[in-house]
Amino acid sequence: MSVSPNSEVRLLGTSEVVRNILADIDCAARSGAKVLITGETGVGKEVVARLIHHRSARAAGKLVTVNCAGLPDSLLESELFGHVRGSFTGAYRDKPGLLEMAPNGTVFLDEVGEMSARMQVVLLRFLETGEIQRIGADRSHTRVNVRLITATNRDLPKEIAAGNFREDLFFRLNVIRMTIPPLRERIEDVPLLFDHYLALYCEQHRVERPEISQAALDVLLGYRWPGNIRELRNVAERIALKSVGQILRPADLPSELLKPAQGAPLVAGAAAPTHSAQVEEMTQRMLRHGESFWSVVYPVFMARDLTRADLRRIVEIGLESTNGNYRLLVALYNMPNEDYKRFLGFLRKHNCHLPFQRFRTIPSRVSSGNVPRTPVAAAG
Repeated sequence: MSVSPNSEVRLLGTSEVVRNILADIDCAARSGAKVLITGETGVGKEVVARLIHHRSARAAGKLVTVNCAGLPDSLLESELFGHVRGSFTGAYRDKPGLLEMAPNGTVFLDEVGEMSARMQVVLLRFLETGEIQRIGADRSHTRVNVRLITATNRDLPKEIAAGNFREDLFFRLNVIRMTIPPLRERIEDVPLLFDHYLALYCEQHRVERPEISQAALDVLLGYRWPGNIRELRNVAERIALKSVGQILRPADLPSELLKPAQGAPLVAGAAAPTHSAQVEEMTQRMLRHGESFWSVVYPVFMARDLTRADLRRIVEIGLESTNGNYRLLVALYNMPNEDYKRFLGFLRKHNCHLPFQRFRTIPSRVSSGNVPRTPVAAAG
């Protein structure tokens, strides 16, 4: 656990996902309501909690963070609520809890889904009354005015159904709900994030910062990042410590980044077996005859008569023509402009969203007002 002063905290990224998160942070910061942040391990839930605190009216107060998974019940209760002298062996004096140390501030409980049933009851009692009762005391000690932000990587509704989490506590915590998407759903932010952390660790360890080759960047963009931003930070520090020299190449990256994910190519744009005749026929129907992606490709893919590799190749052909512009790709494949988010969501759901950066190497062959209706040659 820690008590942090106001310090610069940033959420790095330029993707639409990051813009939406920042908008949600601003919305949450305008109120004092409880916030529940959910998302996979390593996505940056604590960063979001800190940003909410620093942008809120409580920014002048303290931010107290507690990892609920890192302490047994007795220590967790003592840290949160404090204890009186003689309440247990080693309690030689009265000790205030962290909740008392953040008057008019914010308390961030990380991994709240790991709390035991007993601690859930203790927390629920505090949320209902706002009163602090120290361990060993026979009555409440004081009331505190704090804002509670919690986070978990667990699916709490499923935990409730399994009897592992109290439903009444969930309803108390789940006032403002924020879900932080995994890094693989904002893959376009990987170059910025990796460059930032590589520069940070090279400066910290006083080593020369390498330039990232396009081949290495393709590997980074094609990797699934199961550990999310935390894993990316560790990779950046590992590379900084290796001091690979002036140019970072694929061979300099950790071996796990070079292994293909299940159902995905080795790197973004890596070749995979496709039903080339079927792909060619579908792209010509869209490009030559003006048929929509939703009528040509979508139903065949959903019927499992088209593989993910085929779908990726269809997307790749389009991005080669639009210079990596997904909005132009929507028009190219005869979808209405309002289907942009639906289309990207579909691709991401099925792990077929290709990073746009590697297609930004030639002048765009199309513009929003000039969509070709002739077949685009597939790259060899």
